[in-house]
Amino acid sequence: MLPNKEGQRVPNVSFRTRKNNQWVDVTTDELFAGKTVVVFSLPGAFTPTCSSTHLPGYNQLAKAFKDNGVDDIVCISVNDTFVMNEWAKDQEADNVTLIPDGNGEFTEGMGMLVDKTDLGFGKRSWRYSMLVKDGVVEKMFIEPEKPGDPFEVSDAETMLKYINPQAVKPQLISLFTKVGCPYCARAKEMLKERGLSYEEIVLGKGITTRSLQAVTGASTVPQVFIDGKHIGGSEALATYLSA
Repeated sequence: MLPNKEGQRVPNVSFRTRKNNQWVDVTTDELFAGKTVVVFSLPGAFTPTCSSTHLPGYNQLAKAFKDNGVDDIVCISVNDTFVMNEWAKDQEADNVTLIPDGNGEFTEGMGMLVDKTDLGFGKRSWRYSMLVKDGVVEKMFIEPEKPGDPFEVSDAETMLKYINPQAVKPQLISLFTKVGCPYCARAKEMLKERGLSYEEIVLGKGITTRSLQAVTGASTVPQVFIDGKHIGGSEALATYLSA
């Protein structure tokens, strides 16, 4: 049975990372001392559930975590620093610190190093999340020990609900834009002025005007969606925000 480390200190290790083409050692003291940190660990960068749900979930809810007393969100995986750096870029995970546990020392110290040689992975981390305060584990959510890659309790929403069941989640905002569009620039500026994060979908990057019409019924940009509701263009957005 995988151990629950609640009430214990996290392992004392150094992580080998690359920043600005230089090797930089990051210690557990630097990550956890005097801070409230949410940690989630997963089997591997670029793998399906990790890329589609686990990491994006924490990245999207980062503001809600920060609003509820969390200083940092850390993702730990038994991968090397080059892989983790590229995954962070690919995921645009600017709100999460990705830490490479290349030798599996931290994961082994947590009792979460498991054998995935059947998948060609070697030793990897079991999927879990935890809330760490000043280096001490307050709460752990460990995925059930069953075949496959269970993903039931280590998600961002479960952790946020534990920290504050009444926490307000940020609105999900997406807008279709086009390079050089002044109305698009104005819409983005309005959102930034209010501290609202958004996903930008740029026409021409795999998205055509026909795609825009199919989704919104309009052929002009910007077109803004908030929590799944179609708001419209920049003027409609201004009206919505002022209301």
